[in-house]
Parts: sequence; structure tokens; C-alpha cells
Amino acid sequence: MTEAPRLRAQRSDDRQGLAFHHPLAFWAGCALIIAGVASHMPMFMMGQHTHWQMVGMPMDAWMLWGMAMIPAGVLLAGFGLMPRLDQLRESLLGSGQLPGRHAHFHVADGVPLNREHWKLVVVLVVALAVDVMKPATLGFVMPGMSAEYSITKPTASVLALVALIGTTVGSIVWGRLADVFGRRAGILLSALMFIGTAICGAMPTFEWNLVMCFLMGASAGGMLPIAFTLMAETVPAAHRGWLLVALGGVGTSAGYLLAAGAAATLEPLFSWRVLWLLNLPTGLLILLLNRYIPESPRFLSNAGLERQAHAVLRKFSGTAAAVEHDDSHHPGPPVLDDPRVLTGMRALLRGRHAGITWGLVVCGVAWGLVNFGFVLWLPVNLVQFGVDPAGVNAVLAESALLALPGIALVVWLYHRWSSVRTLVLFIALTTASLLAFFAIALSGLQSALATTLATVALLVSVSGVIATLIPYAAEIYPVQLRGTGSGVIAASSKFGGILGAAFGVVGLLEHFMLSALLIAVPMAVSAVMLLRSGIETRGQGLEDIQDALASRDAAP
Repeated sequence: MTEAPRLRAQRSDDRQGLAFHHPLAFWAGCALIIAGVASHMPMFMMGQHTHWQMVGMPMDAWMLWGMAMIPAGVLLAGFGLMPRLDQLRESLLGSGQLPGRHAHFHVADGVPLNREHWKLVVVLVVALAVDVMKPATLGFVMPGMSAEYSITKPTASVLALVALIGTTVGSIVWGRLADVFGRRAGILLSALMFIGTAICGAMPTFEWNLVMCFLMGASAGGMLPIAFTLMAETVPAAHRGWLLVALGGVGTSAGYLLAAGAAATLEPLFSWRVLWLLNLPTGLLILLLNRYIPESPRFLSNAGLERQAHAVLRKFSGTAAAVEHDDSHHPGPPVLDDPRVLTGMRALLRGRHAGITWGLVVCGVAWGLVNFGFVLWLPVNLVQFGVDPAGVNAVLAESALLALPGIALVVWLYHRWSSVRTLVLFIALTTASLLAFFAIALSGLQSALATTLATVALLVSVSGVIATLIPYAAEIYPVQLRGTGSGVIAASSKFGGILGAAFGVVGLLEHFMLSALLIAVPMAVSAVMLLRSGIETRGQGLEDIQDALASRDAAP
């Protein structure tokens, strides 16, 4: 007797790393979240007679029930995404690798890019664009929100600070979840959180916006490192580097464009609230694309799901034979990771990856100080050095435009020259740009040309740093630590942003010369640390990178 179509489809999904461990729980949780958001719409529609202003409105019963349904739905859907209990127990204990577990990933690394790879790339670009769009929307909602709630600019800036704290926490938590539940589960959980935080557009008080903004920041901060992790573990080694860097560049640019376009077209019609309500359709878009987001074959193999891992490998390599036999360069099937090495957070800060981790963390914090501190205060400080106040925005816009070709240069260098040296190069250029501002301030030079050149150099170099920082982190950690490590490095850049915002509050960034020097120091220190501890990843298989680290660790 033949199987029913539904059972055949379910088993096919399971074989290809697309199945949910508890499908009914997952989809029931999704339905609860969507229903919870929908229950806020009647009250939102009541605001059409006051140009969508809802400040001071009492929450009705539908809204209160909806707010209860959303966390219940997230918990239920999260349960649906959970791995098998024995797999979960093993991951939490940190064993990371069972004896005898092997996979022929070096063979899949040698295949050319095919249709399946490009489908995954497109879906991850969409997911990353949606992810970047969330925090980018903050700048567009603040003016309308401040006017409706009658709050001051310093009070409104708390929203951005709360969002940064959320992204910092989310990067760490989601990174760990990706190593326990899986990369696919982490991405889908972020999408569900996007949908749930859509109710931010119907909140009648500023305090509720702070709560929702923290949750939105957590989900946005979590998706970023997981997307890079899944890409790194799926695409062939020869193309991994440039695709990772391009993913970040294209996804980030598209996210900012989506946020700006939505603000220009929808905000005049429905007020700032509609920009938060867009979390519903954009989160649903990622859910609809879930069939094109397979689980990482490396994660599946490391979790003991060899059959599913090989099925995904066949899907991306094109033939079953591509994962059945070894080649002359790898006479035996490689062990993914040594089970005796440190696992969990300890391995990031103490084991063989400690030197690289500390270098990347210092770099991330320094980058956050530059991007969310020094650069944000440039419009105020440039006026002191010969730039016409009316032309400050034009200078920054032109500098940002000139910085765009720099991403293409970063992609080329990362792919053709060296991964670690490209990162160190742009760290050094960022340091030099900050020191140039220090020299301009020290000499008292009043030159629009000099400050414009320094601004262009800074924006180009700081874009190059962030374009390579997370991709490099996604390459240098072992499979059971890749999500956690990438999350920690992503969190460090957001933590630097929190410090930058704090420095701005205490007035440190108004002292242009001093702030440029102080931020240049940790940036330069990170370059030295990565020169000493960094390892080349260009064109190497992920398992080969771990072999090289192990060999270096064992050397006297």
C-alpha cells in the first residue's frame, strides 16, 4: 500500500533538513502570534479620525488578550522548533561531537555554485534586508513618536539605546540557540518575533514602545550572525568568502533602502505607526520562504542526523556520488571537531580560539564606538573645522556615496588576496583616519578639503571593517560554536554602540581631538591582536581551518 502524499512530503522534508520537530505546535504558535497582532487592528483603525494618533487611549479587552496570545504563541512555536530531547541534551552538555561521527564536507566544498546555492543566497539576502530594516526604521519613527507622545529628544533617544541593548542581548542568546536548536530554527524564531513586535504600532504609551523595541532589537540582533553562519556552512569554500561579504553589503543596503522607502511612501498616509506594523508582512515573508532555508548539513551531522545531512549535501552538490567518496587530498573522512577541546562559551575565551575571539571582540567594540559615537557626532564637530553648517549634510552624503565602491573593493580583497589581512587592513585604515582627525584638531587646521578627505577615508574604512568582521567570525569557529561565536562578535559591535551612546551623553564626543585618539587606541590594539592570532580562511574548507588551528595550538 502506497504512502499518503502528506506522509511522503513530511518524510521528504525530514530527509532534506526542512522538517519541524513538532509541526503542529509550530504552526499553531504562528497562528496564535498572527491572531494576537490582528486583535490590535480594531483599536488602531479607531485612530483614523485623529490621523492615527492613539496616545492616551485605554487598551481594550481585544488588545490585552492579543498581548497574552503573542508570548504564548512564541513559546508554542519555539517548542515546535526544538530538536529531539536526546539531541538537545547532548548540545547543552557541550559534547559537540560523538565518536565516529564523520562527514565528507570537503567534497561538497569543491563543487561549483548551482541553483540551490543561489536560491539560498537570495533568501538570506531577503532575510538580512528585513533584519536590517527593523533597527533602521528607528530614525524614521522618532520624530512622529516624539510629537505624539510629547517627549523630549533625550527621552526619545532612550528608544535607540534600548534597541541597541536588545540587539546585543539577542546576538548572544540567538547565537547559542542556533548551536543548540539549529540555524534554520534561529532564523524562523526571529521572523516570529518580528511578527509579534508589529503591535508596537498600536501601543498607546511610550513605555510599551520601549518594551517592544527591546524585543524587536533582540530578534534583529539574533538573525544577523545566524544568517552568516548558515551561509558559511553551506556554500563551497572557493566562493564562501566573497559571498559572505557580499551578503552583508547587499542585505544592509537593501534594508536601509526599504526603511527609507516605506517611510517616504507610507508614513504620510498612516503616520509613524505603520512602520512598526510592517513587521507583520515582512516577518510573514520569511516564514513563507522557509522551504528554501534548509538546515545546515554541518549542524545536522554534528547532531547525529547523518541521513538528513547527506541529503542536504546531495541537494547542494548535485549528485549522490559527490558525498559518497573521498578524494585524493582527503584519504579518509574527516572528523568535524576534536571532542576533547573546550566547548561552550569557555572555548571562545580560553581555548584555541581565545586569541582570535579577543581580537575580534576588541575590534567590534571599537567599531561600535566609531559608528554609533564618533560618526554620529561628525555633523556637530565638522562645523568647528571649516565646513559650512549648511553643507555638513552634503559632505556626509557625498562621503557615504563615495564609500559605496569600497564594498566592491572589500569583496575583491577578501576573495582574491586574504581574509584576515583584509580585515586588518581596514582596521588599520580606520585607525589612520581617526588619527587624521586628531592631527587636524591638534594643528587647528580649518580646511574643508582636509576634513572631507578624512571623512571619506573614515566611512570607507569603517564600512570595510564591519563588512568583514562577522563573515570572518563565521569562518573561524567549529560547527558546535559557530553560532555562539558569531553572535558574541556581533554583540561586541552593538556593545560598542552602547558605549558610544553613553560617551555622547556625558559629553566626551564633543571633545573631538580626545575622542578621536581614545577610539583609535582600541582599534589599533585589535589590529595587532589579529595579526598575531588571526588565521587565513580564504579558499579553505571549514574543517581544514580547524585542523590548522589545532596544528598551531599543538606546536611548541
